[in-house]
Amino acid sequence: MTAFIEFVNRREGLRVSNYEELYEWSISAIEPFWRSIWDFASIVGDSGPPPFVENEKDMLGARWFPRARLNFAENLLKHESNQPALISWSEEGKREELSFNELRREVARVAGSLRRLGVKANDRVAGFVANVPAAVVAMLATTSLGAIWSSCSPEFGLQGILDRFGQIRPKVLFAVDGYQYAGKKIDCLERVRQLQKAIPALKGTILIPNLREESELDLLSDAELFGRLKSVSIDEDELFVRRPFDHPLYIMYSSGTTGLPKCMVHGAGGTLLQHSKELILHTDLKPQERILYFTTCGWMMWNWLVSSLSVGATVVLYDGSPFYPNDAVLFDLAEQERLNIVGVSAKYLALVEKKGVTPLRSHDLSQLKTILSTGSPLAPHSYDYVYQRVKKDVCLASISGGTDLISCFVLGNPIGPVFRGEIQARGLGMAVEVFNEQGKPVVGERGELVCTKPFPSMPVQFWNDPDGEIYREAYFNYFPGIWRHGDWAELTPSGGMIVHGRSDATLNPAGVRIGTAEIYRQVESMEEILESLAVGHPQGEDTEILLFIRLREGVEFTEDLIGRIKQQIRSGASPRHVPSRIIAVPDLPRTISGKISELAVRNILRGEAVTNRDALANPESLEFFRRYQAV
Repeated sequence: MTAFIEFVNRREGLRVSNYEELYEWSISAIEPFWRSIWDFASIVGDSGPPPFVENEKDMLGARWFPRARLNFAENLLKHESNQPALISWSEEGKREELSFNELRREVARVAGSLRRLGVKANDRVAGFVANVPAAVVAMLATTSLGAIWSSCSPEFGLQGILDRFGQIRPKVLFAVDGYQYAGKKIDCLERVRQLQKAIPALKGTILIPNLREESELDLLSDAELFGRLKSVSIDEDELFVRRPFDHPLYIMYSSGTTGLPKCMVHGAGGTLLQHSKELILHTDLKPQERILYFTTCGWMMWNWLVSSLSVGATVVLYDGSPFYPNDAVLFDLAEQERLNIVGVSAKYLALVEKKGVTPLRSHDLSQLKTILSTGSPLAPHSYDYVYQRVKKDVCLASISGGTDLISCFVLGNPIGPVFRGEIQARGLGMAVEVFNEQGKPVVGERGELVCTKPFPSMPVQFWNDPDGEIYREAYFNYFPGIWRHGDWAELTPSGGMIVHGRSDATLNPAGVRIGTAEIYRQVESMEEILESLAVGHPQGEDTEILLFIRLREGVEFTEDLIGRIKQQIRSGASPRHVPSRIIAVPDLPRTISGKISELAVRNILRGEAVTNRDALANPESLEFFRRYQAV
């Protein structure tokens, strides 16, 4: 961050001396700021002549680097060296390593195979893939050709996959034969066969051996259905054809727990520029450092993580459960691989705290400088846990954004202080505010998180949305012309942000809006409780709060525990936050990426359908909630 401040001061004749001043310049001088990111990050390509943003006062009409030409894969593979580009680990301890030079050769080989299958620019290539090096290779080979990559993890059920891939009609499918999770091996071949039958547009399926050896795949009775990667490398001039800045790169999906997933198309230039800014400036990632984010290929954090290759960093992949073969396996990896940056979910940090994992005493984390957290708001007690039991001198950066922008609105600031319970800063170049119901910006009050100016990683479009109506309705109708993200948040006087939950899941007892995260912070600070879920339930003209909790093993659900939970909420939040009923449940529904699905439970309680159960990792958990429909 300091080097970038010096860079823009020299380049623009500024006298910026701290983050706050840099932020204000970045949102007031949009064009020079993002051009500075292009140059500071050494983006490979032609930025074209100015202007570098057209119609910058129109969020929906702004066009970034309109005459630029670049290739996303070329930028991720620009570092020619024998330094490890990818290091991967499996649950069983199998370690693989691929250098930047080897990765580049492998991408050229796979791109040659895709070209033989007829893949060209704007075709869709889908990945039903585990978090393994072959998935990264497939993505880079796809995008090198100007085709569009879209992936989901193998935990998805058949309907969940079809709800996504069926909409975009991929020409080629990459698929793993299976995967392992928590010691259990799950075969995927039957789902792959069903996908082949259900997606007529498929011209080829390339099977990735993950449970089996490649020779075993040849012995399958229907082996002829699955393609083989031929050794058909293509010349670099053909591999990295440079295309416009907004050329489609990824298709991402909304969670789809209450309807068919929306298909968000993200552009190559906007994704690369935004990720470069976040990795280099906000995460302080440097060449030759090592970064791991615990994620699946169905979560945008996988796409974000892989962009670390453009910085010249080594990406460490882990495929499996974060609690297998032991509760500290991610810290084992951090020690063994000398990781500099580790990313996890907020829920993971809450769970390892409850499990008593204390890396400060058990692990050498001397190289670890940053811990990232996202997926849900990070509770204050998790800040205490990290600094007291993980590492005292680490930068704990809670980050928040979304698949919608394939990046963050608020995130870390490596030159600024960390305040307990707060996200450090608004992202550079992101004009983020909190609006009250009258559409006025407020500080120290809760309201809707919005972005008032365009940014380069806004979706290029939604798939199957020719007139942009779905896109506009998703973000721009609530406050006309302004991006309303759907987070219930609070901008603090220090410039940080507190996210109180999704605004479409806020509770409204007696007409007072309450963020669910405010309740979770109190409840999940208690040792007895692993996780919780709160929903509003209609009660006459009012709304009552129902709180569902999952207890630690061996903990009894008693009236005494209920009383202590209510007292914790009353004293830590307010009497209005106290639920009408507290109910112990065997499990809580969560999406494939691990987020608790409040809306799915709300729909069940109201007798409404959950239209996409396959978007959930554990849809069977919903059955328990049906008995409370008449509460």
